[in-house]
Amino acid sequence: MTGCLRLVRLAARRDRATLPAWVLGLSVFLAATTAMFEAAYTDHPELLEPDTRIVVENPGMRVLGLVTGPSVGGYALHRDALTLAVLAAMMSILAVVRHTRQAEELGRSELVAAGATGRHAPLAAAVVVALAADLALAVGLGVALVVAGQPVSGAFVGGASIALVGTVFAGVAAVTAQLASTTRGATGMAVAVLAVSFALAALGNVVGAVDSAALRVTSAWPAWLSPIAWGQQMRPFADDQWWPLGLAAGATTVLVATAGALVARRDVGRGMWPERPGPGHAHPTLVRPAGLVWRLQRGALLGWAAGLLGVGLVFGALSERIGGLEGAATEWYDTFGGAADLVGAYWASMLQIAGTAVAIYVVTLLLRLRHDEAGGVLEPVLGTSVTRLRWLGAYAVNAAAGAILLMLVFAMAMVVTGGQVLGGTGALAVDLADAALVQLPAIAVLGAAVVVAVTVVPRWTTGVSWGLVVLCVFVGPMFGPALGLPTWLVDVSPFSHVPNAPAVDVTREPLLALGLVAALLAAVSVVVLRRRNLVLPT
Repeated sequence: MTGCLRLVRLAARRDRATLPAWVLGLSVFLAATTAMFEAAYTDHPELLEPDTRIVVENPGMRVLGLVTGPSVGGYALHRDALTLAVLAAMMSILAVVRHTRQAEELGRSELVAAGATGRHAPLAAAVVVALAADLALAVGLGVALVVAGQPVSGAFVGGASIALVGTVFAGVAAVTAQLASTTRGATGMAVAVLAVSFALAALGNVVGAVDSAALRVTSAWPAWLSPIAWGQQMRPFADDQWWPLGLAAGATTVLVATAGALVARRDVGRGMWPERPGPGHAHPTLVRPAGLVWRLQRGALLGWAAGLLGVGLVFGALSERIGGLEGAATEWYDTFGGAADLVGAYWASMLQIAGTAVAIYVVTLLLRLRHDEAGGVLEPVLGTSVTRLRWLGAYAVNAAAGAILLMLVFAMAMVVTGGQVLGGTGALAVDLADAALVQLPAIAVLGAAVVVAVTVVPRWTTGVSWGLVVLCVFVGPMFGPALGLPTWLVDVSPFSHVPNAPAVDVTREPLLALGLVAALLAAVSVVVLRRRNLVLPT
């Protein structure tokens, strides 16, 4: 552990802007949304209990989390907690991987090890910085809820319930950084664990038991296998239970200890999982940019496909329950055409969630454009017969093909289980396949915007790109109307213009408009890319 304190200061200095931005951004978002709910229910307090029953009785809404009893803070956290928990986990994963696996991949760890530093010091420093950020996040979210007018005790339990997820995934990332030999591999494995955690929490909540007053859900056993569900079991603004923090502390301790044991058993720069030797001769597709990009990202694509397949099977099996909902429990689906076709509205809402997830995959793939440029990979590639447009086109083709594949995988997974409980599998397959492909123009707009960021503001690409993702998700149809946002702001998200198929008929005009916007953004990126110099990191 020699030199650990100095490495902590170094890591904190490197992240002096990144981690505070995460903490401040998530805290401001929670404060703003909670204040909106507080204002709405102050004017109409009689709506709080019926709205809580809608959430509790609706299996689709329970995917987002738990709410216990009618309270503004509990209702606000139900809407926001899942998103905040996933982002907190990503903050921890990226921080730990950045200061461990990425440092080794870039050769920094060998330089550090040449000084007076111990073998375990870099890992310990990375975990300390990530846990400090999670602690700051817990405090920041608690303060945000207090500022928005919520009780102090429930506010800080709520903040801790989100930060709990971040602490566990700091440990997860510490382990995956030892297993994988690349930054992308370590991050990908940690994100895969996060996806499984979400699926287990959603499954446990959906099949859980509802009490007689329809104000509380008792989660089923799968939820207890998920760190995300551990945070939900703290039940802020109701039971205010602190003991799930013990589960998180125990899991984090075991994971970090495991990572520490693995550090001593591997070479610097190598992962525990050996790299398989490639074939003696490259496949013909690898001499083309599109084939090379496919080879580099196929593992991530398969991981995303497996995750969406599992979630799609679960959501499809819930179709029969949705068809039996009545009264207030159906109100959430009104914006998706629920009044005319409740099950179709359920499918439309699930496909929109899948479309958002696939858009995140597309963003992560297109951000590799900046990685190629900043890492010095692009310059020798362009020294061959590969042009800038072929390089850009290779990523665009793979992003488009991946988006189509993932949407169809999710839709067909819903067909498999949904057709079992509802019948008519053949017709359902056609309807859901068409509805899944309807999401593609909105995904294309977001992807094209990321490419513009890569070409126009390359040094700020990552922050701008993820900022666009957050904006499109939170002002879009999943959250925007519920938060009471003005129509013009909701319309900023491309997903707000996607027809809610199969609940409603698909019209061509909005899809053509989205396609035109995507084409214009792509044209801007092409023009800028052809004219500017390559930008390398300073």
